[in-house]
Amino acid sequence: YQPAPLSEKALPDTFVVHISVLHTVPVIYSIVSGDAKGYFIISSSTGIIRTGKTLSVEDFPVIFYVRATDSSNASIFNEVSVHVEVIDENDFPPVFPSSLLEQSLEENLPATQIVHLKAQDNDTGRNGFLTYGILSGDRLKFRIDEATGILYSTASFDYEEEPTEYQVVIYAEDDGIPEKKRGYCTVVIKIID
Repeated sequence: YQPAPLSEKALPDTFVVHISVLHTVPVIYSIVSGDAKGYFIISSSTGIIRTGKTLSVEDFPVIFYVRATDSSNASIFNEVSVHVEVIDENDFPPVFPSSLLEQSLEENLPATQIVHLKAQDNDTGRNGFLTYGILSGDRLKFRIDEATGILYSTASFDYEEEPTEYQVVIYAEDDGIPEKKRGYCTVVIKIID
């Protein structure tokens, strides 16, 4: 048996799977091995398995064994494996160490690296995999490497001819399930004479 994956947020008493056998007399169902931490309970008469407590995603996948025993003769039984996966929910949004950064940039420089932005996400796997982008700001003058979070200028600036301050709002987005989450950081870039 391989039931649909459970959410790590599944509450105790959540339905997992219904084990059933074809037998002429009633059987007694029991979990015989593989569930050392006691995550699952089975109804001895119906074969319905439910969660017995809150699930820890680190402990999964779990493969445990269920035995169906003839109620009139304990030497007649059969066993089946149950393979249970747990989905790690996207619990945390990405967070930048600071929501506001000020950076100076000299005028007349060629395109250059301005700052390396790095957000943290306390989720694991794809829920913690981050990409970066520019939410607002002058996209003709700035770009961000979506994999590394490095913000670059794409042109040189003239202190006398152009604004001397730019605001670029950067986001970090995780690849979370069921929904993606974002964190934000504003970078103020001051052009120096």
